[in-house]
Order: sequence, then structure tokens, then C-alpha cells
Amino acid sequence: MSQLTPDGGTPVPMAADAASIERIPTGIPGLDHVTMGGFPRGRVAVIAGPAGSAKTVLAGQFLAAGAEVGEPGVFVTLEESAADLRRNLATLGCDVAGFEERGDWAFVDGSPRYDSHLDQVAPLHVDTLLAQIGQAIDRTGASRVVVDSFGAALAFESDQTSARQRLRGLLAELRRLGATVVLTVESDHDSDGDVSVTGVEQYVADTVVLLRNTLEAESRRRTIEVLKMRGAQHRRGQFPFTVLGGEGLVVLPISVQELNQGSTDTRVTSGNDEIDALCGGGFFRDSIVLVSGATGTGKTLLVTEFLAGGVLGGERSLMLAFEESHDQLHRNARGWGYDFAKAEADGLLHVVSTYPEVATLEDHLVEIKRIIEEYQPARIAIDSLSALERVGSQKSFREFIIGLTSFVKAKQTVGLFTAATDTLLGGTSVTETHISTLTDSIILLRYVEVFGAVKRGLTVLKMRGSDHDRDIREYSIDADGLHVGEPFRTVAGILSGNVVNVVPTDSIDDVLPPSFG
Repeated sequence: MSQLTPDGGTPVPMAADAASIERIPTGIPGLDHVTMGGFPRGRVAVIAGPAGSAKTVLAGQFLAAGAEVGEPGVFVTLEESAADLRRNLATLGCDVAGFEERGDWAFVDGSPRYDSHLDQVAPLHVDTLLAQIGQAIDRTGASRVVVDSFGAALAFESDQTSARQRLRGLLAELRRLGATVVLTVESDHDSDGDVSVTGVEQYVADTVVLLRNTLEAESRRRTIEVLKMRGAQHRRGQFPFTVLGGEGLVVLPISVQELNQGSTDTRVTSGNDEIDALCGGGFFRDSIVLVSGATGTGKTLLVTEFLAGGVLGGERSLMLAFEESHDQLHRNARGWGYDFAKAEADGLLHVVSTYPEVATLEDHLVEIKRIIEEYQPARIAIDSLSALERVGSQKSFREFIIGLTSFVKAKQTVGLFTAATDTLLGGTSVTETHISTLTDSIILLRYVEVFGAVKRGLTVLKMRGSDHDRDIREYSIDADGLHVGEPFRTVAGILSGNVVNVVPTDSIDDVLPPSFG
């Protein structure tokens, strides 16, 4: 038996070249991208965070990922009982009972126990704990060890200094045996002080990962950050994450692409021949198109025509609606002569409607990616991004957009997204300032006041890699859809919302209504 002793051990030597350090995949979606391959093998990683930040979830998934590939693990629990952990992790898709039955997972239960003789919670005996861990490692051949949580081991110790020394000895002995250790600790990230409440773990560990669960714009935002990784490279900064039932913790790097995805000159129809002409022949196959306009300007109509164009060409089309129900969208489409019900029955269209408030932006992004992976559409429409903007901070919304657009473009899929302006007559939109630089094309829809009459104006503001019409054109909407007309020549200031009627004296009779004067 490998009897663990509290007197330390030989430290694992540092590698001079970061590239020579062997990594152990965490098995957590997105985290291996952030850590650039996983945690360094045979070293100690501290997972620090406040209550409710998913420390135990991360640790459990790390152990489960090893068990799945034949790397047994030992879970040392110093807070929750083994029965509670087994049950909780099962809801996240970890078959702990199955791993235990195969001998790939063992619990060492050091959770607090009430001593009726002392009429208090019994203190933790570190020496006994060391022996139990050694037996579990011998029994399973474990190469991964989780200790959850380090702070709990000190909570009932009268001699904090000696307890810390013994626990540090435990970590050193685990490293000597070659185990990769994940240690969870409580922390307060609102302060600039120590990573953990005990103030020593970050100096013992080779890797420190911070989990945050901050309140932003009346909603919680979870982020993960690799604070340090001795002798190894990692991506810096905070990355959003979420915890999903049946899946567990999912990290969402802003983009896993390196801006090296391919591009194409292939054009696809917008579903409207007149819009195609304005755009130089249609949209590029791998482009993201933003349609921006006030309520009632026809954004959803353009989405409907875009989807119908895909269906007519035999392409799978996906619509993600966050403002109207599935039945409303079908009814609207029928009003313009499109049978969305038949298109869905034929498998050429998939409409998903949901309220934005039912989930966080991170959860929405994971679900959107899942739907795209399963349905494999050739074109995607989202109506509207402004509705999603309500459920998160500006920072989290921008990260959501970056993650979404990079994923869609990597799939070589054309996307049409709508966004609502904050004024009826032009002006700027907060949403546009967030995402205009992330889109390849922008189509603006505006109301235009002409001598007391309200008309509609459309312009293609930008289209990367292609020439396009630069006029602001009048357009109309009827039962047959959207129709583009002639350019406005007698008004100025349409885009700013400060419309000025400019009438040449020799043509005033052509623009005044018949009843004028």
C-alpha cells in the first residue's frame, strides 16, 4: 500500500520548455481551449471561487473525464457526503455509480460528522485522511485526485498552522506519486486580497483557476480565468461559462477560431430579387447580414423572404425567434404567400421560438450551437438580437455575438440577423454599435417623413467584398412582400433622423400632394 505521509516529498521538477509539459485534458467543453490543452500532468491545480460558482462541478467533471478514458480517480470530499455528490453529479451526466462499479472512481469521505460525546462536529484527522487516500489510490490505480474542499479541512482545526503544514504535505506526497490534483477552495473575488480564505493554497499550487459569479445588470454572470500556470502557456482573461443539466460545466471562449476559416465567392439569394440586385447579386454564402430598423419597417418580412428563398432552393433553413411565437410566424408567412408549415413538414425549415428571459446569454449560445449542429442548416435567421440584448450586460452581449458569429461563419453558413433601432426616424442603435463591425453586410430600414407623409427608406450600408447600391431607396410592403423603388432625391438627413425636405423650384409640382395649396 502507498502510505501517504504528512512530511512532504520530492517536488515535481519544472520543465524549462513550456511545450515539453505534458497536459491532461479536463474533458470540460471549452476549458481545454482556455488552458491550451488541459492541466499539467502530475501537478496541483487550485479551483478557487465563492459559494455557488461550480467548483465541485468542475472537479467532478475532471474526474469523470479521466474515468471515461481509463484514468481512474479518487474524490476526497470534506464537505458533502459521498451519497450527495454521487446524486448531484448524476444530474450533470456523470455516471459516478458506474465508474465506482468498474473500479475507476473511489470516494474518500471526510465530510463533517457530529460527535455526540463532544456535542460538536468532530475535527478532521489529517493523518487518518492521508492513509485513506493512499488506500484508495492503491485500490484504483488513480492518476487523478480531487480534494473538495481544502478550506473545510481547516474549519474545525484548533491548530491552524500545523493543519496547514500537514495538508501541504499531503499535496506534496500526491505530486510525488505522479497524481494530478485538483483542489477546490473558497474565495472572495470582490476583494484584491488572497485567492482563498486560508491564503496559502495559491502558493502551493502550480495552476490557479478562478471562478466568478458576479451580478451584472440584475443578472448573474459566471466567468472562469486561469490566473497562473507555472511553466506552461494558457489563454488570459475571463471567459463566460454556464452549467447545464445533463452536461455540466461548459466554458464559452469568445471564439475558438483563429480567424483562419475559409471564404467563398458563392452567392445565395436573399429571397427577394430586388434586394439581391442592391447587394450586387445576393449575399455571400459565408456572410453575416444585419437588418436594422424600427418596429414595423419590415425586418421580419425580410427574414421570411430569406427563409423562403432557402426553402425554394432546397436548402435547410433555421429560424430562431425571440419575439413572436411559432404559430404567429406561420400566420405571417401565410399572409405573404409562404407555407412554412409544409416547409417544416418537408424538413426544409425549422422554426424555434422562445422568450429571451428563460435563460442566460451563455445558455442561449450553447443551445443555438446545439441546434445548428443537429439540424445542419444552410442558412440561419435570428429575429431579433435586440430581444436577447435585454437579458445581459453589454459586455456579455458582445461576447455572445462574437461567439455566435464566429461559429456560424466557421460553418460556412449565411446568417441574417435583425436588430431594432431605439428611435423611429433614424439615429443610432446601441445594438448596431455592438455588432456592426462583426457583420459583413448591413441593411438599414428607416421611416422617412416627406411633406407630412410617412414613407419607408432602405439602404445597403455596407457589404464586405462586393460592390453594392449606395442610394437610400423608397420601398413598399404589400401582400406580395417587399418592393424596392426609386432613390429619395428630395430629402436629406434620413440616416440621422433629422430629415430636411429639399425641393428644387423647377420640380415642386412633382412632389407636392394634389391637395397642396
